[in-house]
Amino acid sequence: MITIYHNPKCGKSRNALKFLEESGQQIEVVEYLKNTPAKEELKSVIQKLGIKAHDLIRVKEEIYKEKYKGKILSDDEWIDVLVENPILIERPIVINKNKAVIAREEGKIETII
Repeated sequence: MITIYHNPKCGKSRNALKFLEESGQQIEVVEYLKNTPAKEELKSVIQKLGIKAHDLIRVKEEIYKEKYKGKILSDDEWIDVLVENPILIERPIVINKNKAVIAREEGKIETII
């Protein structure tokens, strides 16, 4: 089963979900703004993405600019920030088994399905 961390208000996220639906894959949709992932879940997602926690943050969001821009935090601390402020989680994230991508570009999903 493929999991997508989805924000229905985001066009790129809607496009990724549509692509997955049309691919015929079984999909689990996680609306992460309604059901914020726990810290351990985010750690797992970050590991599958092969990135640092800060790389998962939407740095153009106002809350980031106001509260966190320029701060140097550990991965654990950034994950706490994401749990407290799920709007900062980059989207959409698509996971297939132990592989994951931030699917902002159309072809990214194809690399893991």
